[in-house]
This record gives sequence, structure tokens and C-alpha cells, in this order.
Amino acid sequence: MARVDTTHTPTYSPGLEGVLAGETALCHVDEGEEGLRYRGYAVSDLANKSCFEEVAYLLLFGELPTRKEMKDFAAQCAAQSLLPGPVEAFLGVVPSAAHPMDILRTSVSLLGMTDPEASDCSHGANVRKAIRLLAQIPLIMATAHRLTNGRCRVSLQADLSFAENLLFLLTERRDDDRAKAMAHVLDVSLTLYAEHEFNASTFAARVTASTMTDLYSAITSAIGTLKGPLHGGANEAVAEMFLEIQRHERAERWVRETLAHKCRIMGFGHRVLKNGDARSAIMQQHAESLSRICGDLRWYEISAIVDRVMQQEKGLYPNLDFYTAVAYLLMGIPRELYTSVFVCSRITGWCAHVIEQQDHNRLIRPRARYTGPTAREYVPIDDRR
Repeated sequence: MARVDTTHTPTYSPGLEGVLAGETALCHVDEGEEGLRYRGYAVSDLANKSCFEEVAYLLLFGELPTRKEMKDFAAQCAAQSLLPGPVEAFLGVVPSAAHPMDILRTSVSLLGMTDPEASDCSHGANVRKAIRLLAQIPLIMATAHRLTNGRCRVSLQADLSFAENLLFLLTERRDDDRAKAMAHVLDVSLTLYAEHEFNASTFAARVTASTMTDLYSAITSAIGTLKGPLHGGANEAVAEMFLEIQRHERAERWVRETLAHKCRIMGFGHRVLKNGDARSAIMQQHAESLSRICGDLRWYEISAIVDRVMQQEKGLYPNLDFYTAVAYLLMGIPRELYTSVFVCSRITGWCAHVIEQQDHNRLIRPRARYTGPTAREYVPIDDRR
């Protein structure tokens, strides 16, 4: 990694906007047609030609897998999917009102207590831990949701892909034509969500990892950061908006009235991608296609009108969360789990960043611009007024 010149006065930027805070070989964010690249591959190509398992392998190992490597990777994930006893016990006593992200955060922390390799920050150990998390997080999410809603546990299906298994865990759908179409669109969304450079949760994970603590601690930091409404939860909020609008005939008026009341409409704009998100265009196509396959255009028609009015009135483009909400509504994924589904994907990017950070580590320690009082003299307590 290149050394930084520390002799000049640092530039202050609120929220670190526009600040280069590190180097990465994982993801290049591009405002052009291709949107972003994972280790050099256009995400549009990966979404259209690959699958989420290949993308996970690419992020963790640096190259797309051969057929044998893919088979071995799938076998490793399957072998690591069983949850440790303490985690199973915890999921059995989770309060019914617990937030799904709190359950994930605490479960990952508990996984760190049960993993004998937890404190080993070597490259190989971190990759093995990443595979465990990739395999176990979907089961944690689904098991907790089912148990807190009075339903029985469900197991992973050996004959299903990652996305097919995730759909089955969440909806018990499999095999029929609609389920296959849903799983394909879910797979695309997982690919699109897998990595996005130094977003808030990823940066939090890297800051934590830079202290050379364990990977589980870094991922716990990331999950806690993603829970915040300014970072995660946008697709859930978009789905709630669609449900409130209900019919496409009401959509335009609803948007204009909401804007007139100075209220924010979720699913639009991006801190980095000012001129539109290419991932959103990909998901729009798949959301429309899935709507037609399911014979239910209601949510897509609402979304198209909201999209049009927002571009006309505010000059804002939809982000990835916007059309993903349409797809997840069609799939029947519980809305309160949308952000947790995001974690099932982004865990690959988070872990890859932790590995990259610790392989070439330098403690992340920025400076702050002081805005407090100037120098003051100490006054004894009896002399203070």
C-alpha cells in the first residue's frame, strides 16, 4: 500500500464525502454505464451471466472459480451451515419483539465465541470464517424469524442453489416455475448487493479490522452500522410506500402531496452515484419480468409512476433498493427481513474487505477538527460562579 504524506494540513469534509480513505482491489464504483466492477468484472455482466456463488468466490478469492473450484466451494459452504449449539439455543429464546438485525448482530458475536479460529487473523483463517458466515447467516435469519412467529425450524435443501435455498427458507417456495423465476431474480439482487466499496458499514468493518481484532467483531460492527436508517432499510421503506399507495391510479398524486409536505421519498438518490445507479436499471428489468411471470403488475406499475414523477420533480434517479422492493414484494419475503437479506449478500463484501484490510494493515486513525473553547484556566470549585 502507498504511504500517505502527513506533512500537509488535512482537508475537512463532513461525512468524509469525497475523501479517499484507503485503497481496495475489490470494487470500483463508476458513474458510467457499467456502474461498478467487482475485481475488474462489470457487475452487469456478473448479474446477467454469473450467479451469486461465483460472485462470492470472486470476492473472497480474487478470481472466478473453475467448475471444480465451484463444486468444492459449494461443498465447504454446505459443510459449514450447521449452527453451533449455543447459537441454536439463543435463537430458541429470542424475544418475539426483537429486531431481526439485533438478532443477527448478537448471533454473529456468539459465533465468534464458539469458533476456535476466532482470534486467528491470518488470511487462511479469515477466509474459512467468511465461508462459515456466508453459510450460517441465512439459516440464523430464517430460524429466528420462524421461531419468533410460532413456526417450526426449516433446513437447507442440498439440491438447491444459494438463492433457491434462501427463497425456500423465507417462503417455503421451490420447484414450480414461479419459484424458479423468483429465485433467479433473488440471485441477481444478491449479486448486485454483494459489494459497494467504502459504504458506511464496510468502512466500519475496516476500521474495526484495522485494530487487528477478530473478523466476527468487524462483522458485528458492520451489522450494527447497517441497522441505522440512513444506511440500511431503504428497500423495506420503499415496500411500505408501495403498500400505502396500493393502486397505480393513486401514485402520482401521492408523490406530489408527499413532496409538497417536504417529506422524503425513499429509494432515490445516492451519496456517490449522482447520475443514476446502473444496478437499479438491471433490477428494474427483472422486477418487470417477474411481475409479468407472476401475473401481478400492481407494484411495478406503482413504481414506474413514482420513478417518473421523482425524475420530473426532483431530478432524482432510483437506487438499487427501489426496484428490489418490487421484486421482494412479489416473492413474499417478510418486509422486516429485507435488510437481513441484504446481509446474506453483503457478508461476502464485508468479509473480503476485512481480509484485505488485515492482509495489508495500517491502523485507521483520522483526525478531527476541534470546534470547542480556546485555552481556559482551571478555576477551583469554590471560586466558580
